[in-house]
Amino acid sequence: MADLAKQEAQPTELPFKYLGGDLSLDFVNTVDWASHGLVNEQLTTYEHLTRWAEGAGLLRAAEAGRLRTAACKRPRAARIALERATRLRKVLQHLFTAVAARTPDRRELEAFNRTFAEAMQWLRVAAAPASLHGARRVDWAWQSPAGRLDALLSPVIWSAARLVTSPEAACIRLCASPECRWMYIDRSRNGLRRWCAMETCGTAEKTRRRRERHRRSRAVRS
Repeated sequence: MADLAKQEAQPTELPFKYLGGDLSLDFVNTVDWASHGLVNEQLTTYEHLTRWAEGAGLLRAAEAGRLRTAACKRPRAARIALERATRLRKVLQHLFTAVAARTPDRRELEAFNRTFAEAMQWLRVAAAPASLHGARRVDWAWQSPAGRLDALLSPVIWSAARLVTSPEAACIRLCASPECRWMYIDRSRNGLRRWCAMETCGTAEKTRRRRERHRRSRAVRS
């Protein structure tokens, strides 16, 4: 417990970036889908998963803290929850890749629908908190039974379902860098965005092209 308290007081600096334009795309972007395999894995522990969820606005700090405390007491359950998270990420990556290529087929859809059906058992219609004027309305809510360490995955699945059935599904893109392949919604005016982030992958590609031109120029002069 002392180690946990230390982690809470001084949270690990994590490299999470939220530039996909959708919760489910940001979840897929917790690893680089390089041409030679997965690299730069960010979800290496259950704590990292909860830190990502905090940054994404999926969990409040107190909620994430309670999950981490529960995970320390139940390490096997935490490991299973993390494994489920990485399996879900792979299912979503396959689905989004197919949707972006305009080639979704039964295999990707069935894999997602199995996960979707499991998640939807926790979705409820419930009374939302009262407004400033005292009025209450009905809204979607997630049931989170005590002990469900994978509860934070259900909203990710719901977000993915809403995205692929929306008009913005046609705007899902993969970063043009073969060593990245992060995903994002292209909301640029001309619809020609190529990079997950210009300051990283875009700049790296420009540097690579400049070096290639320089190499060819030297080869011609020699």
